[in-house]
Amino acid sequence: MLILLKLVIFVFVSVGILVLSWQSLRNPRSRGFYRFFAFESILILILLNLEHWFRDPFSVHQIVSWLLLLCSIVLVAHGFYLLHVIGRPKSGIESTTTLVMVGAYKYIRHPLYSSLLFLAWGVFFKDVSLLGGILASVATAFLIVIAKMEEAENIQKFGAEYTVYMKSTRMFIPFLF
Repeated sequence: MLILLKLVIFVFVSVGILVLSWQSLRNPRSRGFYRFFAFESILILILLNLEHWFRDPFSVHQIVSWLLLLCSIVLVAHGFYLLHVIGRPKSGIESTTTLVMVGAYKYIRHPLYSSLLFLAWGVFFKDVSLLGGILASVATAFLIVIAKMEEAENIQKFGAEYTVYMKSTRMFIPFLF
């Protein structure tokens, strides 16, 4: 029964991601192409670890998991807020007109991708397994590719200002990575 429910959830959520990513999937040079696979990896990881979400709540791996998930939520909310208010996007969130260099962006260049990274690894720590580690690593690899593509676009868009910004910040994790 649980396997069937997971399969139904996977199909419905995947169709939703597919609809949102449809145009991007036709172009392997777009960030959306790789973002689709990052989202799918995270979705599979969530469904894999679903029944372990609240099991053994005070174990070290669960505490690490909840801390990573909390970081994920804070970063996504904070990142979207700053992009909307300071980045002043023309249309979608990806079309900012101003380089955001405050808040989390003062330390990391990709808070939204960081939130997905923390989400993937937070879900992984719900039930540490080889398959979970592979899925979290695959999501991480896709997020790195997406971030590198975005950085190339931002260098073209913002020029030397972005190059200087890159030297003073990390990609995903302040002071580390």
